[in-house]
Amino acid sequence: MSAVSHDAIVIGGGPGGYSAAIRLAQLGKRVLCVEKERLGGVCLNWGCMPSKALLHVGEVISAARDVKAMGVEFGPPKIDLNVLNSWKAKMIDDLVGGIGTLFKANKVEWVAGVASIVDDRTVSVKSAEAGAQERSAENLVIATGSEPIPLPGFERNGKTILNSDDSVSLAELPKSILILGAGVIGLEFATIYRRLGAEVTVVELADRALGDTDQEISTLLLRILKKQGIDVNLKTKAASAQVKAGKVTVVLEGEINGSREYEKVLVAVGRRPRTAGLGLEKLGLKTDRGFIGVDEQRRTNKKGVYAIGDCAGPPLLAHKAMKEGVVAAEAIAGMASAYDPMAVPNCVYTDPQVATAGLSEEAAKASGYDVSIGKFRLNALGRARTVGISDGMVKIVGDKKTDLVLGVHVVSPTAESMIGEAVIAIEMGATVEDLGLSIHPHPTFAEPIMEAAEAMHGRAIHIVNAPVHAKT
Repeated sequence: MSAVSHDAIVIGGGPGGYSAAIRLAQLGKRVLCVEKERLGGVCLNWGCMPSKALLHVGEVISAARDVKAMGVEFGPPKIDLNVLNSWKAKMIDDLVGGIGTLFKANKVEWVAGVASIVDDRTVSVKSAEAGAQERSAENLVIATGSEPIPLPGFERNGKTILNSDDSVSLAELPKSILILGAGVIGLEFATIYRRLGAEVTVVELADRALGDTDQEISTLLLRILKKQGIDVNLKTKAASAQVKAGKVTVVLEGEINGSREYEKVLVAVGRRPRTAGLGLEKLGLKTDRGFIGVDEQRRTNKKGVYAIGDCAGPPLLAHKAMKEGVVAAEAIAGMASAYDPMAVPNCVYTDPQVATAGLSEEAAKASGYDVSIGKFRLNALGRARTVGISDGMVKIVGDKKTDLVLGVHVVSPTAESMIGEAVIAIEMGATVEDLGLSIHPHPTFAEPIMEAAEAMHGRAIHIVNAPVHAKT
C-alpha cells in the first residue's frame, strides 16, 4: 500500500463531490478531488443548469404569446440556436470556473482524470498530463453520480434517438418528439419542447406520472400539461423503433396503439448509478441495484469509505448530494452530522412548477398517520389572476393527532422557491397551525401555504371551508 498522502480523496466533482471536498478543506483536511470530465458533474454541465436555461427561454417565448390576451402584442418569437447554445455554454463555463475558484481559495487539490480503486486507501488516477499515478488517503468519498438508463431497442444515436444529455444542446428544433418516461426529466423536457413549438407526445409504462409524488398533485399536473397540448399517455409501452430517412417510427402499445412517426425520440426512463469500472468489487461494498449502501453519515460497510449523492441511492437530486457531501466531510472530521430525509425537497420545472417536501397523502396513510388535508387552489388567488393563471394548488398533509406538518405539495409558478418554507417547517417540527398563524405577504404566490394551513382548520378566508379535519 502506498503511503497516505491525503486525509481524503473524493472521486467525482459533481455537486456532492465538490461540496464534500470544500467542506473537508474548511475543516483543515488535506483533500484531493478527482473528476474525469468537468467540475460540476452532470448538474452543471448536462443537467440542472442547461435545462433550466432552456426552460427560461421557453418561458419567455410562451409569455410573449400569452400576453396578447392582456393587450400586449409582439411579433412571432424567433430562436437563433447558435446564439442560444453559445450563451448557454458561457453560462456553464462561468459556473464551472466558479467551482475551480472555490477549490483554489479553499486549497482543494483536484485532478482531471479517471479514478479507479486499488484498495480501501489507494486510488489510481489516470490523467492526460501525468499518466497513471497512485494516490492514497485515510478516507475515500465515492461521488460518481448517475447516468441515463438506456432502453433496449432505442439505442442512442445523438441525432434522432436522444438521452437527456443530448437534449440540452439543441442542434435543431424538431417539429415532433416522442418522450419515453413521465418522470421529472421527461416532463421537464416535454415542457421545454412544447414551449419551443414542437408537437410533444409522452408515454409512460406505469399508471401514473412522477413516481411517488402525491397522486392528486401528479394528476392535476397532467391535466394542466394536456391543456397545454402535451399528449401524455400512461400505461403505454414503446415496443420498438426504426430509424429511416432521419425520422423514427415507433410502435406503441397501450392508451395509444400502432406505428407513429416522430422527428426525435427522447429516452427518459430513469437514471442508474455510475460506478462501472471503478473497482467497487475490491472493497466488498454492499449494494442494492448498483446503489452503494450507506448509513446516516454516508459510511459504507468498509471503514473509511463513504458514498454520497446519486451513486448512494435515491432520490437523485443535486441538493441532496450537496448535503450528503457536507455530512460525509463532517463525519470524517469526527462530527455528529446527519440530515432528515423527510425534509429533502423535490422540484419539477414544468409549467407550472411542482415542488414537494415530506410525505404524500398516500405515504402518510401507509405510515399509519391519521391524516388531515388542507388545500388552496390558485383559482382563488389574486396574485395568480394578475398574471392570467388559474390552474394550480397547495396541499398540506398534517397529522390529525399532533397537527405536525407531514408534507407540503405545490403546483404553482415559483413553487421552486415556495417549498423552502415547507422544508423549514418539517425540519423544525412545526405544526400546521404555525403555518396558518404566520402572516404571508399579499399579494404573493406564497399565500396559499398560509391559506391551505388555515383551510385544514376551517379558518381560510378566501375559500369556502370544508368541515374541519376533512379527509379525502
